[in-house]
Amino acid sequence: MALLDTIRNPRDLDRLSEAELEQLAEEIRRFLVAEVSKTGGHLGPNLGVVELTIGIHRVFDSPRDAIVWDTGHQSYVHKLLTGRQDFSRLRQKDGLAGYPQRSESEHDIVESSHASSSLSWADGISRAFEMTGQDDRHVVAVVGDGALTGGMTWEALNNISDDNSRNLVIVVNDNGRSYAPTIGGMARFLSTVRTRRSYYRFRRGTERAFGFLGAPGRAMYRGMRGGLHGFLSRFTNNEALYSNLDIKYIGPVDGHDLKDVERALRQAKEFSAPVIVHAITQKGRGYEPALADVADQFHAVGQIDPETGESVEQSSRPSWTSVFSDEIVRLADANPRIVGITAAMLRPTGLHKLAEKHPDRIIDVGIAEQHAVASAAGLAYGGMHPVVAVYATFINRAFDQVLMDVALHKAGVTFVLDRAGVTGPDGASHHGMWDLSILQVVPNIRLAAPRDATRLREELAEAVAVDDAPTVVRFSKGSVGTEFDAVRRTADGVDVLREAPHKDVLIVTVGPMAKIGLEVAERLADQGIGATVVDPRWVVPVPGSVIDLARDHRILVSIEDGVRVGGIGTRIRQDLRAAGVDTAVDELGLPDEFLEHASREEILERVGLTSQAIARDLVAQVLGTKVPVARPLPDEHAAVDQDERTR
Repeated sequence: MALLDTIRNPRDLDRLSEAELEQLAEEIRRFLVAEVSKTGGHLGPNLGVVELTIGIHRVFDSPRDAIVWDTGHQSYVHKLLTGRQDFSRLRQKDGLAGYPQRSESEHDIVESSHASSSLSWADGISRAFEMTGQDDRHVVAVVGDGALTGGMTWEALNNISDDNSRNLVIVVNDNGRSYAPTIGGMARFLSTVRTRRSYYRFRRGTERAFGFLGAPGRAMYRGMRGGLHGFLSRFTNNEALYSNLDIKYIGPVDGHDLKDVERALRQAKEFSAPVIVHAITQKGRGYEPALADVADQFHAVGQIDPETGESVEQSSRPSWTSVFSDEIVRLADANPRIVGITAAMLRPTGLHKLAEKHPDRIIDVGIAEQHAVASAAGLAYGGMHPVVAVYATFINRAFDQVLMDVALHKAGVTFVLDRAGVTGPDGASHHGMWDLSILQVVPNIRLAAPRDATRLREELAEAVAVDDAPTVVRFSKGSVGTEFDAVRRTADGVDVLREAPHKDVLIVTVGPMAKIGLEVAERLADQGIGATVVDPRWVVPVPGSVIDLARDHRILVSIEDGVRVGGIGTRIRQDLRAAGVDTAVDELGLPDEFLEHASREEILERVGLTSQAIARDLVAQVLGTKVPVARPLPDEHAAVDQDERTR
């Protein structure tokens, strides 16, 4: 039986010998490669934290000691050591989540996997333990070095250092990368510690020299290693940053040396005060295809061949991200004022091609969305046109800057929101479902939702041409869908995708929901119900032609993959009433709940956003209940139009 099969909870680690722990680490790596290659997931980060996670669970007593992961994509090994070894449906419906999830285990505490928040959580938990007399409980925050580029981390450190009586251990998992190589001054500081040749040359040389003496020599080396580190620290200056914060610093330690890791963590545990343990790790450790991947070392993969690392997922269609990536380069070639901004996600958001073509016109701010947006306002003031590309879920973090720094100052900034709407396997914290309802309250904002690749190119070009207001272009995750040409385009840019002789239902679709809208219209036609389908292209502000079309229809149905509450349908309803149009409105969108991890199709089916479910409800409305005519009658005694339909 494999050792991994015998681990049901962290205390099972206590009985393992040093050799068995090494064997377990190798088994975990083989397990991760074999299982994640079948389902897809965050492979590289987890291969890099195997020994670190084993050490944490040997030294601390989870869940009595609280372990917080920043970010949660590095928690797969933690799941394995806490009794969750069925990875067959990882990130799929009814399977394990790709991030910590409280419903799975008492060992999971923080589910949100937006980086740089763990130290604030740890600060709060440790204060609560202190206030409630639970002084013997520890809090461990495992922070990827990329998270240290986020300002919230430093706000937390400032407050943690204000009270030195708490049992709080901060483990800096320093692999030099977030998605890609970590950038900024903090990254350069850590890099001097991680890569200084004098440090490692002397350390490794000393280790080898004592190793020639056999077991006694190795014992002598282990005994003097602490003093050796203290001596070398004078040259690396690795404690300078944290000493000013009055937080004890231990490290750097080899994050793949189980004895080193465990010794450092036990030392930190004994301090009874906030301590930083600096562990140097290697993303993708033990898997050659990951180490050979210069771009992101298999940060996140789809289904792959475990032997070669090659993708086994085939798609004949380009991804939304790749279409944007090519188009922003074309636009930048023609417009020297365009500059791209990313928050540590150059390749995932598609800005890497702009960086290759125009390296002087790309800015990576690290995991710092607030700074990205506020600095974009400054760039706009200085004469540039910034394009801020982030995942839709992360624009939530910078709402104040969008509102007060960009919109208030009428700054021409374009926001490109990748992974908008239902994203699927990454779960609640990564669905990009709030942007439509949150951003449309920003005065003068203009929001576009392309339905296909052609419209993405069109709307991106239109967005970067606006220099007096924020513009937003949002698109989905995955491959671009079928192209749908318009029957006609109105004077204000609305695409009419389908017109029917009977003007019963006006279907207003947002972005990729155009496909569902057209399918609904076909189903309604089978029941003798006429439906017009339109794609506004720019959904905020609501185009005037949508209002005009609504006057001629009995029911308007809006279909969006954003939260229904305060969504585009709500905006249309308000604008109709303001214009004196009393057409009935049915607003369809996502419920105001945190959606589980599953495929996009499974989630849309569960919440009723399928053509079959929508058409069935509309047929019941149109054929089952009276519907008032769209236009007011000449007087209250006028006869009802004989062509009036019921719903």
